[in-house]
Amino acid sequence: MLRQMNHTVLRTFGIVLLVFVLPACISLGCANSRAKDKSGDSVATFAGGCFWCIESAFDDVEGVVSAVSGYTGGSFPNPTYKDVSYGKTDHLEAVQVRFDASRISYRELLDIFWRQINPTDDGGQFADRGSQYRTAIFVHDDDQRAAAEATKKAIAEGGRFDGPIVTPIVEATRFYEAEEYHQDYHVKNPTAYKRYRDGSGRTGFLQSIWGDTKPQAAGSESFVKPDDETLRRKLTPEQYRITQQAGTEYPFRNEYWDNKAAGIYVDVVSGEALFSSTDKFKSGTGWPSFTRPIDENNVVERDDFTLGGARVEVRSRAADSHLGHLFPDGPPPTGLRYCVNSGSLQFVPVKRLEAEGYGKFLSLFENDSR
Repeated sequence: MLRQMNHTVLRTFGIVLLVFVLPACISLGCANSRAKDKSGDSVATFAGGCFWCIESAFDDVEGVVSAVSGYTGGSFPNPTYKDVSYGKTDHLEAVQVRFDASRISYRELLDIFWRQINPTDDGGQFADRGSQYRTAIFVHDDDQRAAAEATKKAIAEGGRFDGPIVTPIVEATRFYEAEEYHQDYHVKNPTAYKRYRDGSGRTGFLQSIWGDTKPQAAGSESFVKPDDETLRRKLTPEQYRITQQAGTEYPFRNEYWDNKAAGIYVDVVSGEALFSSTDKFKSGTGWPSFTRPIDENNVVERDDFTLGGARVEVRSRAADSHLGHLFPDGPPPTGLRYCVNSGSLQFVPVKRLEAEGYGKFLSLFENDSR
């Protein structure tokens, strides 16, 4: 009898959980492993002011399945554009991105997002003022939270912005799609969109902070090294110290020393291709180490007597960036070790080579199993 009563109680509790608690949890976003939708695509959600501008940044990005404008972060049911834009709800204008994680990582999406906003502004974005235009990263699981926190820390320490980084990282809640006329607005109304984007101040601000940071095609002969003021804006203080002042970063405490992903390493200033992961090896020194350059024409060797002895400094040809040093203690087939600072490099994964203008290097990875 007691066993039957316990079974009845447990069954009743289970029904209550399914009927009342679970739907509420899903609606409020308290489930902590929801980074994939029913189709198997991964999901990311970002708020950065006017959703037209954030949506356009993710369109035509390799690996992105869709970018949809909408509203999220509030409790007001079924919000409309009029409700949100007039400040009648607690929602933010946002964009939900569905992506193929095998082709583009969440970290790469975060890199795109940070380059669309002013993360020091807590009162809106550019000409759009009010809480509905604030920035936020809505995370769908613990892995996304960790990645978002790491990039926020990097932005805060990068020295590009004068004020503190105030963009919050919060749990994702229900996302409502915006009206159809808002979707792909930059495609449907290109002239009006450009006029709005430029007039709002977004275009000019982002250009002043980031410049043109997309790597140029490898081996581009059109590269002109920016002036010192521009370089200081474009580079983090650490990148500037290394590339422009021949600095050295700490071993085992730099970005790429233990990076095992397949791809190429390019100059952080010019984008010229320098080294390949196929020539990278574990040297035990705590710095990225390579047996040879990807293209010898892009690397310059110079005698270096700064520490009293003779060493060989390695610099990039087009940007004249200090990269590191060359030592004769590497493995076969060259017996060389190009010891390079992570701060002078930008890594381009194989899946991004074509999109970033490095398609000619894809053949290096035809037999690479990573």
